[in-house]
Amino acid sequence: MFSCIKAASLAVIAIAAGTALAETHTITFANNCGSGTPTLISQNGAVLSTGGAFTSNAPIIGAIAYLQTGNCGFNGENCIIVETTLQNPTTPGSGSSTDLSLIPPHAFSVTTGFGYLGACAPAGADCTNAGCTTAFHKSTDTGVQVACQVDNANLVITFCD
Repeated sequence: MFSCIKAASLAVIAIAAGTALAETHTITFANNCGSGTPTLISQNGAVLSTGGAFTSNAPIIGAIAYLQTGNCGFNGENCIIVETTLQNPTTPGSGSSTDLSLIPPHAFSVTTGFGYLGACAPAGADCTNAGCTTAFHKSTDTGVQVACQVDNANLVITFCD
């Protein structure tokens, strides 16, 4: 009898611990352009969304997003991209980070911006022209990365804002 109670108690503790440690992140889009398809691609090349909200119950590592206007390559070539990693911080500085990129072969296509929701709001960035200083133009422009060091960070990406 004791081992059944012990096993049941351990199961409840494991479920509670799993719930407490679980993370969730949602990326939503606001397309104010009147055309084009918001596209979210994972680091391994899977299409995660073509406009709808995408929720992950795990970290989102190295995803890219762009507005497919018909001129963008599959990985956003010829268009401005949003690069993001959304993950709960395990040590200081290891949480979420998002940026805009115009590093070739990426190029300005439409006004693009992003913002964190919740505890990190209003942190974010907008790029309204090819010379914007809020986007990577070369790989050493690390100052344009916008961090969010709270659990369960969510992001909204806006086109033509």
